[in-house]
Amino acid sequence: MPEVKLVNVTKRYGKIVANDGVTLTLKDGEYVSVIGPSGCGKSTLIKNIAGIITPDEGEIYFDGRRVNELPIENRGIGYVFQNIALFPHMSVWGNVTYGPRVRGLSPEEMRPLAIEMLEMIKVNERSDAYPNELSSGTQQKTAVARALTSRAELLLLDEPLGALDVKVRAALRSELKRLVKDLKLTALHVTHDQEEALSISDRVVVMKMGRIVEEGAPIDLYTHPKNLFTANFVGEANFLAGEVVKASGKNVLVELEEGPEIRAEASDQRMGDRVVTAFRPEFVNVETNGVNRLKGRVVDVLYSGSTVRIRVKLGKGSIVVAKQMLHSEAATIHVGDDITLSIPPQRILVYPYPEGGLEKELALE
Repeated sequence: MPEVKLVNVTKRYGKIVANDGVTLTLKDGEYVSVIGPSGCGKSTLIKNIAGIITPDEGEIYFDGRRVNELPIENRGIGYVFQNIALFPHMSVWGNVTYGPRVRGLSPEEMRPLAIEMLEMIKVNERSDAYPNELSSGTQQKTAVARALTSRAELLLLDEPLGALDVKVRAALRSELKRLVKDLKLTALHVTHDQEEALSISDRVVVMKMGRIVEEGAPIDLYTHPKNLFTANFVGEANFLAGEVVKASGKNVLVELEEGPEIRAEASDQRMGDRVVTAFRPEFVNVETNGVNRLKGRVVDVLYSGSTVRIRVKLGKGSIVVAKQMLHSEAATIHVGDDITLSIPPQRILVYPYPEGGLEKELALE
């Protein structure tokens, strides 16, 4: 299992800087996902590691060995694309044994490798089928098996589930993680699907405009993101600006521009600081006797399976979103109702107000 290390990797396309001084380490056996807006540089990053492109600056190391100029075929990687790239004229067996065959392995050497991979992805009974006879999910599993029969220790996945429907994607992502862990591989998974990244990764890397903004365990990125962009990009959040009017220990009191004062658990802000408060919709309660009460009028109610998404317009025009489980009280809320929202102090994050303005900081491009 290789450790992969990038040091100040930069890649330019004319005036566009796709990767801008990226430094990142993938530990042995780690499953890391990279997410970010379209054009943030995540696909360029994985292509730099693969050797499909060469960085203009910086170094890439596999287990301490510099590989910048090493050809892709000599890097010992398995690469899986978004577009299912199987050979249409070959059966599943032909596709899966292609890598060992071009490496010069004999049929006797190839057979146990291929059987092992097909059994692991549970496609052994379809080994004689051709790609056009398979479901999209089975095709992509075959593509993964083909990447792994080369005995690669580093698996690179470039939007591998993007072409699949929702249910197939959900099933296959758990299979991917199982394969990586069972085979003791190191994996880098690039995706635009946040839920996918959060559910399968040991660590998630967030990129914006060619740079790494933040990285961490999925639960940490979701519940305690270190910066506003991550709070906005990973999941959904409400943002309300204000000023710290009291700071004591780990608690601050923020007077919102909307008028009310709310208490939050934060320790880095001082009295008089202009700040932005952030909180997830699922942590917003619809109740009149809770703490940190915000009053407003319901402007939209959206039922989505077991949850109700309620958009509330506060007195000065700010919109706050609450997500409630579908129960009797939530089902009785209608557009035009005046309601009171409540947010627990421990669920409110507080950030310094960005110098360039809140809108610019939250922008996805």
